[in-house]
Amino acid sequence: MGVMEHAVAETPRNPISVHVLNTQTGKPSQGVNVDLEQQQGGKWVRLASKTTDVDGRIPAFYPDGKNFAAGEYRVTFHTGDYFHSQQKETFFPDVPVNFRVTNTQEHYHITLLLSQYGFSTYRGS
Repeated sequence: MGVMEHAVAETPRNPISVHVLNTQTGKPSQGVNVDLEQQQGGKWVRLASKTTDVDGRIPAFYPDGKNFAAGEYRVTFHTGDYFHSQQKETFFPDVPVNFRVTNTQEHYHITLLLSQYGFSTYRGS
């Protein structure tokens, strides 16, 4: 008996995703509101606003049907609202992360490691 091969159409992956981890608790940060903006004509234009899921993720952040263009982008994590909902204070009301898209065939995963009084970010995979 021969092995049958199945051709599976691969759905293109959304080009931008984010992930927020709370380093104080060691757990994902669910419920963080995040904005995605693109610099157009010298000003920031909002493309999307979403909230992190139970895993602290927004897996598909770039708007469906919109052409992904090279350029300057910014994700802003509204960390003050998140910590307020946890009845905690924070030094950082918002964490803006600017990044440059040079290759529109690549995936851009923005990760935020967050605590009340500090954060770090990096490009994940």
